[in-house]
Amino acid sequence: MIRKVLLVDDDAAVREAMGQTLELADYDAITAGSFVAAKDHIVPGFQGVIVSDIRMPGRDGFHLLAYAREIDPELPVILLTGEGDIPMAVKAMGQGAFDFLEKPCAAADLLAVLEKALKTRALVLENRDLKRQLERGDPAARMLFGTSAQAEELRNRVRSVAPTGAEVLVTGPVGSGISKVAEVVHLMSPAGQGPFVKRPAAGLQASEFAQICADAAGGSVFLDEVSAMPEATQYAALELIEQGAGVRIIAGTTADLSDLAAQGMFNADLFYRLDVMRVRIPSLAERPEDIPVIFRHYVAQAAEQAGIGAPEVTPDHLAALMAQDWPGNARSLMSAAMRFVLGMPEDVAQAAELGLAEQLARVERSLLIAALGRHNGKASEAAKGLKLPRKTFYDKLARYGIRPEDYRR
Repeated sequence: MIRKVLLVDDDAAVREAMGQTLELADYDAITAGSFVAAKDHIVPGFQGVIVSDIRMPGRDGFHLLAYAREIDPELPVILLTGEGDIPMAVKAMGQGAFDFLEKPCAAADLLAVLEKALKTRALVLENRDLKRQLERGDPAARMLFGTSAQAEELRNRVRSVAPTGAEVLVTGPVGSGISKVAEVVHLMSPAGQGPFVKRPAAGLQASEFAQICADAAGGSVFLDEVSAMPEATQYAALELIEQGAGVRIIAGTTADLSDLAAQGMFNADLFYRLDVMRVRIPSLAERPEDIPVIFRHYVAQAAEQAGIGAPEVTPDHLAALMAQDWPGNARSLMSAAMRFVLGMPEDVAQAAELGLAEQLARVERSLLIAALGRHNGKASEAAKGLKLPRKTFYDKLARYGIRPEDYRR
């Protein structure tokens, strides 16, 4: 969380007292006695907020507010006002001030307003950074969201697999976006300018498979849930791939194909042929820190589709979202975003109604799972990553019924 505050007041005693209050609350205070002294700090993307007195010699708080909004319209400016200046402060609110405080203001009041302003600023800067990444990034950056180590590992894996031209097996839990990852692999491959043909594997006949490959010549074929492909089609697909299908085959599955092949429930030769390059998508439970980024993206997308303004996503909403398990992963989070935009955020409301202890327990469980996912199910390394004694870590795993072996890849 950003903690920088630019404090502007011509009264040295007030400036010193408020500066000490900010420093005691662990804020990074920058003090200035005039607009001229503060001006150089007011830049686009300033990593903080501004607190300024209204009445100052020369350029007053109104001028500072106008200047700040010209430089960065989303930079929060909080104005300090004397008792007789309240009508002026109200007017300033209409001109874009974030809030105003009456002097002398209690430390608690100042810190409460600052906390709100800094959270708002942090969200603005995070959204800008995400937008910049999307605008300048490759398809992996533009289409695969998340700031966690797992999300970055997924993007890097796609980038390394895509140029090879080999068959790819994309695995992941239900609703994790297997089809989207397959499309990104296609877009970043040498065949990225060619067709991308998607078909469900269930019920796909051998003759249909051959026709699909012909239609996608020079591009890629994505077989969704390949574990459900009929046995006869599996043999035909294997033969066509070995002869040279003329297309790149990308298969997706939520099932454990290696296990199915071992049990004789899936053609083992086809499995090994498809498993040349594997891309695994982590669940949201393994990376709860990505939930806010993904949810905000889906909210913006849903609002655009609905033709309405996107509602504010508050920190409380995000905390409630992170307290949930999301077994449906990105797909269920997308549905929740649509309901949120349409004024039916029951998922968030239900989580928010939980007691604090239960919400914290859900978040703790998500963090434990995320740590195991990062360390390939190795409990000792996950415990070190969370800076927990091993016994404490194992006690927590037992409390939540989490098995490290379930997160080994």
